[in-house]
Amino acid sequence: MLSLDIARPEERPILENLFQLYIHDFSEQWAGRDDGELGDDGRFEDYPHLASYWRDEDRVPLLIRVNGHLAGFALLNSFSHAGVPLDRAMAEFFVVRKHRRAGVGLAAAQTIFRRWPGRWEAAVARTNGAALAFWRKAVATCPGVSEIREVDVADEVWHGPVLLFSVGV
Repeated sequence: MLSLDIARPEERPILENLFQLYIHDFSEQWAGRDDGELGDDGRFEDYPHLASYWRDEDRVPLLIRVNGHLAGFALLNSFSHAGVPLDRAMAEFFVVRKHRRAGVGLAAAQTIFRRWPGRWEAAVARTNGAALAFWRKAVATCPGVSEIREVDVADEVWHGPVLLFSVGV
């Protein structure tokens, strides 16, 4: 059984730990770049915006659980990489390997979309083809989604496709 809970401030260390796994998985996208290097302590750099998820009301930190066990996280904000008005953006999304390709990510993403209706954006790193396929499917098969379009962004902030869509509006 899937559950999505807003992370409480005292659960921040859980997200910090999950981010180590997330960055580890994502670091293969950064081959040949300075991003994603381990520090001398053997840890990846902490996510610099995490504290804002308990300070800014437009940010939502979520923990994904399957049968009561941690399975991942999602961070929602309202920053648009495409420069369009929106209500929510999928800032970060991660499902641990054990629960991938079993429908957990799809169910979590679609539950999030339905729980927070409005105009959405999901930006995908250009080098992450698997994520792009996932987000295209998650958006296209989600009940209540409309006005789906995809734009390509290449600027100093973002490089990659951005899915724009509405849910329940």
